[in-house]
Amino acid sequence: MSIAIDPHDIKKEKILESAYNRFLHYGYSKTTMNEIAGDVSMSKALLYYYFPDKSQLYIAVMRKLTKGYLEKLAQHADDFLNLEDAFTFQINNQHDFIVNNYNFFDFFRLNEQNLPDTIWEIIGEIHLAEINLLSNSIRKEVEKKVIRPVENPEAIIDLLLDALHGVRVSSFSQKKAFFPRKEQLEEIHQKRLLLVKIFVKGLMN
Repeated sequence: MSIAIDPHDIKKEKILESAYNRFLHYGYSKTTMNEIAGDVSMSKALLYYYFPDKSQLYIAVMRKLTKGYLEKLAQHADDFLNLEDAFTFQINNQHDFIVNNYNFFDFFRLNEQNLPDTIWEIIGEIHLAEINLLSNSIRKEVEKKVIRPVENPEAIIDLLLDALHGVRVSSFSQKKAFFPRKEQLEEIHQKRLLLVKIFVKGLMN
């Protein structure tokens, strides 16, 4: 028995796909609702029926991207060989996500002092999923007696993720920037991997 597909949902998905491609290639600031409406052969008035403004459309695309990111975390939750492998996956996965979608995140650079609460909620969902992934990995390593018992793994991971987020490039002038420049990402990536190695070594029996 086939399931009928709602035309409303089809149009909405086409809008999200077009918006994502526009945000990815041109950034938020250089993308207009007129262009997105043209991409999907829709009037601007009808586009506004689906999304009342560009920021709401951006947030909807962000939610869709986040869904894919969280699904990838869940798919690999049981694949890790050891604790360092779990942390390396999280750091590499996050790094690739930012690099592959870098222009999309120019919204963050434009609004770094005034991000909407909805964006912070999405960031919170990602943060919680990463805490759960890594704290469960700690528990598994404790059960195997590879590392010492850890009291409140969630609090430890929360602190470590804050520390990883605080890693910046060597240039002092860039340390206050919320979102780094693209050429700085690899240096930050390598520093985070090194910090994780030090952290995991400290937990070993």
